[in-house]
Amino acid sequence: MKKILIISAFLLLANLSNAQVIISLLLGDKLNSPNIEFGLEGGIDFTNVNGFDNDGNLRAFNLGMYFDIKMKNNWYLHAGFQGISNLGMRELSASDLEFLEAETYDVEGKYNQKVNAFMVPILANYKFDNHIYLEAGPQLGWLYNGWVAFSSDEDNKDINIKDYNKELVNWFNAGIAVGAGYKLVKGTGWSIGVRYYQGLTDVFKDRSSSLHHSVLLKVNVPIGVAKAAE
Repeated sequence: MKKILIISAFLLLANLSNAQVIISLLLGDKLNSPNIEFGLEGGIDFTNVNGFDNDGNLRAFNLGMYFDIKMKNNWYLHAGFQGISNLGMRELSASDLEFLEAETYDVEGKYNQKVNAFMVPILANYKFDNHIYLEAGPQLGWLYNGWVAFSSDEDNKDINIKDYNKELVNWFNAGIAVGAGYKLVKGTGWSIGVRYYQGLTDVFKDRSSSLHHSVLLKVNVPIGVAKAAE
């Protein structure tokens, strides 16, 4: 578990750094001003869905863009777009697989439900003078694909199969997000934080209380802030 988190963190930082360079070259400081900060937001999401017998949270990458818009004093509006976002659940039970209409196989392996989504957090953000911030507000989502993923490495053979079940998934998702974090370099650099999301609408059409909830460990990388400050 610890090794997976460390490797995932390195991959995430590499992807964020590459994207930061590309966007900086294309746009420079045009998206930043004293009252607006634009950047990349990415992290590792630990996600699950209520109402099933699965065993454990699904780990997934999350990557998107954000704007922090200064409103008044230390208050900001944090508006984001998570273009790479996944939700779901890990190690499904036999009853879970039956509801999800998933095909099963005669070899040992694991079944995970995955759902692709676009998520849009719209949060009120308060930044303290010590560079700690708190945030809370609604988050909306569009769920556009879903599948049961079967994986096995029995007999030294890797098996990975996707059984799509998009028709079982509601396309719209909405809920409440709350979070906290710390902005580095005296409040002018990257920020690290955590955000909890609790869905208020069902993920699956025929399963009441199938509510998505997740914990996102995230990094925010502002683009061109140093140039804008100059």
